[in-house]
Amino acid sequence: MITIQHQLNLAAKNLTAVSDSPRLDAEVLLAFVLAKNRSYLRAWNDKKLDAPTIAYFESLVSQRLDGVPIAYLIGTREFWSREFIVSPDVLIPRPDTELLIELCLAQIPIDLPFNILDLGTGSGAIAVTLAVERPATNIFAVDTSSAALAITQKNAHKHNCQNIEFILSDWFSAVPKIKFDLIVSNPPYIPADDEHLAQGDVRFEPKSALIAAENGLSDIKKIAAEAINYLKPQGQLWFEHGYNQAEDVQHILTTLNYFEIQTYHDLAGQPRVTTGKFIPT
Repeated sequence: MITIQHQLNLAAKNLTAVSDSPRLDAEVLLAFVLAKNRSYLRAWNDKKLDAPTIAYFESLVSQRLDGVPIAYLIGTREFWSREFIVSPDVLIPRPDTELLIELCLAQIPIDLPFNILDLGTGSGAIAVTLAVERPATNIFAVDTSSAALAITQKNAHKHNCQNIEFILSDWFSAVPKIKFDLIVSNPPYIPADDEHLAQGDVRFEPKSALIAAENGLSDIKKIAAEAINYLKPQGQLWFEHGYNQAEDVQHILTTLNYFEIQTYHDLAGQPRVTTGKFIPT
């Protein structure tokens, strides 16, 4: 008799070769297949599994053994304590980006109108989270990928966001000529020759959302230069960037005459987010 416990033990043993958390991976996948939570697996660990369930679970484990991220296998990822729909068309939301959310929320009034532009929205993790946390805001979520923008719209609907406008645009090219209080972006910032592109989940994520020219800085330069035309006086520009790019990003903003430039560190102590304020001369 093949039980939940048997399948979990076998899968966890196999996944040890590719995962730092093999038991967790196995539980998440089986809970997804059974449409139950993980506590169910523990409460009913001696429950017998039927052949179709075993086949489906084993197919997911096989894909995981090939390196496919858990988030793509189950179609969701938690971010800021909410579940977000994901697909291979978008980056998988990561805890590092929650720093960007925390910092931006501190700048956004709780109950006053505030115009926000999210460039390269992907899954919409940033735009949707800000929209839910600050419902008085007007948010424009921009992406150059129609497939990614469709995922953003699904997540906005999932979380009942009524204050987001979706724009298919190559950065600012189709953005309305209005002024924003805050522009935020988690743009591509990985150099094409970075060894991390051949490791872990990023092997399966869209390269267009990861890689940028000029040692990973080309999109940051472009956004910073054009944002000046879209920011209100005292408006803020916020970037997530690579752990080794803080000085370069600060230099870019300084050259463009941004003020009050600051970099913030993530939970691992790495410089992860840089901001600058626009003040017209």
